[in-house]
Amino acid sequence: MKSSGIHKITSLLVLIFLSFSCSSDLDFDQIDDLKLEPVVVANLTYFNIPANDFIDNGNEQNIAFDAQDFNPFRNSLMREDLIKAEFNFEITNTINRAYKIDLVLIDAQNNTIETLSFDAPANSGNSNVLNFTEVFENQRLANLKRTVKIGFVLTMAAGPPLTENSVGNLKLRSDATLYFVIED
Repeated sequence: MKSSGIHKITSLLVLIFLSFSCSSDLDFDQIDDLKLEPVVVANLTYFNIPANDFIDNGNEQNIAFDAQDFNPFRNSLMREDLIKAEFNFEITNTINRAYKIDLVLIDAQNNTIETLSFDAPANSGNSNVLNFTEVFENQRLANLKRTVKIGFVLTMAAGPPLTENSVGNLKLRSDATLYFVIED
């Protein structure tokens, strides 16, 4: 009996306490001050070329070129709200030849906007993993937003001859870290 009386008194005190709680008017105009700053990581490009792909009819091909469509900037979010982009590259060369890798940013008129160059030393038996980061902000970002294609130019340096039986690969993996500011 005493416990039910204590229970009733406790319940009454809780109700009294809750009736004196603070409240404020809701300000739905705060939505006008909305500012989102998301960061997105996405794959950019990838290739894995075996050493014997640099041989054509028994002859070494010192230069290779490939262009791909690249137009994420047709999306208004990418054009208007992107404030910074970081391209991260990981290059692994297990071929016994050095390479220069040029990533060419190309506009709608097939003009080169910018060329990013990376050196991949010949395989030395050690870990040949190289990491590079390119940051695009301000005018450089504005130029990047004009890109509609990316091209790769691979140039093989002098060294031991490659054959159809040559081993190893030239790999490139990359991603983009994109920084946005979205305001209403």
